[in-house]
Amino acid sequence: MNILDKIVRDKRLEVDLRKSIIPTSQLEASVLFNREIVSLAQNLRQSNSGIIAEHKRRSPSKSIINHDLNVQDVASGYEKSGVCGMSVLSDGKYFGGSLDDVLVARASCNLPILRKEFIIDEYQILEAKSYGADVILLIAAILSKAEIKQFSEFAKSLQLDVLLEVHNEAELHKSIMPSLDMLGVNNRNLKTFHVSLETSKKLSIKIPDDFVKVSESGIGSVSAIKELKPYGYKGFLIGENFMKTDNPGVSALKFIQNLES
Repeated sequence: MNILDKIVRDKRLEVDLRKSIIPTSQLEASVLFNREIVSLAQNLRQSNSGIIAEHKRRSPSKSIINHDLNVQDVASGYEKSGVCGMSVLSDGKYFGGSLDDVLVARASCNLPILRKEFIIDEYQILEAKSYGADVILLIAAILSKAEIKQFSEFAKSLQLDVLLEVHNEAELHKSIMPSLDMLGVNNRNLKTFHVSLETSKKLSIKIPDDFVKVSESGIGSVSAIKELKPYGYKGFLIGENFMKTDNPGVSALKFIQNLES
């Protein structure tokens, strides 16, 4: 069983438990449920940098990244730096995150917020909306084509943006559908954790121009972004690069200044 299989197995148990504690009616009654969404896809289309900055405490591949920072400081720092959006890991067991992190980030900035999660149930999409997220992530590697369609259409019915993540051509082929806003290519092989920008380059020509192209993982330098932009990428998800510093906001600001200079 690879790490992704383990995460999904544990996620099913976690979601079943959450559903038994908090009914959907309670999620829909959240004060944030009817707020107007800030579109990440739109921000990326209009941006020069395209940076989506992440809040991530740890990961299965890197262990602890940073446990000392609070979400409020990271979110307000990212907003000041001029990033396009913020990704917030909400998985607890493997990434040290929580839905409360999404809530605090929402209260601390006006950036579009992506709930980065292993979504396997519509319930999690309602959670994302009720905790103030603007965007959900769907991972093709853990979903069938029917599930991608069901979850993306449900998210769109709630006015949420949808970022779908793929790792290879087979996942891309089963995923392309009108209910997606952004197609993300993850440069990390989930079985080996090996990272290569070639994955983004190779898949770029297969992604129709209707979708905002996003490259994820392994983007630790300005040169990596400059390398990928000619392939049509408008979004770049950067997590560890900023989070491993003492001040992710300042780190993101310097990165963007270097990128635009």
